Amino acid sequence: MQANMDDVVHLKMDGRLAELLVKVEPKLYRRFLSVKNGRSTMYVKLKKVLYGTLQALMLFWKSLTAKILSLGFKVNPYDKCVVNKTVHGQQCTILWLVDDIKITHTDEQDVS
Repeated sequence: MQANMDDVVHLKMDGRLAELLVKVEPKLYRRFLSVKNGRSTMYVKLKKVLYGTLQALMLFWKSLTAKILSLGFKVNPYDKCVVNKTVHGQQCTILWLVDDIKITHTDEQDVS
């Protein structure tokens, strides 16, 4: 996902990861590196969504839901990660969990 962060989220990087960031762009990042208890540490503010964060999950859900609803699907009232639409007289169902998506329909062409 290349989405911008909606909220202010800070990330703490420890050890080798913080050191590698300084090695890549020393002029930019060296001033943010500190050593605590003998371990390199750096705090950064995220501009873009980071996979695995709650914000990433929520933005993915909002984006996916908006796209699917624009195609005429209706949200299942019992589960907001399930949508249905009648396609060529048969029910087409899309469901997702985090970033896994399943689409079912009797016609393989409609799934494609």
